[in-house]
Amino acid sequence: MRLIAGVDEVGRGPLAGPVMAGAVILDPMRPIEGLTDSKLLTAKQREVLCDIIQENCIAWAVGLAEVYEIDCINILQASLLAMQRAVNALSIKPDHIQVDGRFCPKVKCSSEAIIDGDNLIPVISAASIVAKVIRDRAMVAYDKIYPQYGFAKHKGYGTKQHLLALEQFGATPIHRQSFAPVSRLKKKL
Repeated sequence: MRLIAGVDEVGRGPLAGPVMAGAVILDPMRPIEGLTDSKLLTAKQREVLCDIIQENCIAWAVGLAEVYEIDCINILQASLLAMQRAVNALSIKPDHIQVDGRFCPKVKCSSEAIIDGDNLIPVISAASIVAKVIRDRAMVAYDKIYPQYGFAKHKGYGTKQHLLALEQFGATPIHRQSFAPVSRLKKKL
């Protein structure tokens, strides 16, 4: 049996926080109902599915690229780095990976990029869900450190609330300095 890992990243667009990737190897003997693109699910549905995925898959892992890495190498390269780290963190090494999007990370197995893969391929959907849930949890934790920004609500995306907070309080260490709305501000914290 070939072991295929699905790989997807989340958090390319936010102004704050890491970019995170999930890698999942599903167990064909334990199919999971309801897998789809994480963006099409509610937060509660993602949480439930994440638990089911983690309990029933062969292996799962997450990888991330920190804010300083995003600022140094750009968001695309940081996304690929997070994916590479997720695949490398799997407790069981896959024979092949299927990646959502146009680009594949450098890994020690064969790979293929599939546009809209998170909506079409269950193993990529599973990776998308795991990555989204874990990143959202991280942003909720950051909200406790920087409550004035509303990270628990918008997860670092450039909402009106977030942009107003940036104007009022300046950037935090978890803000991406290379992203235009942040780079225009002087760091106040």
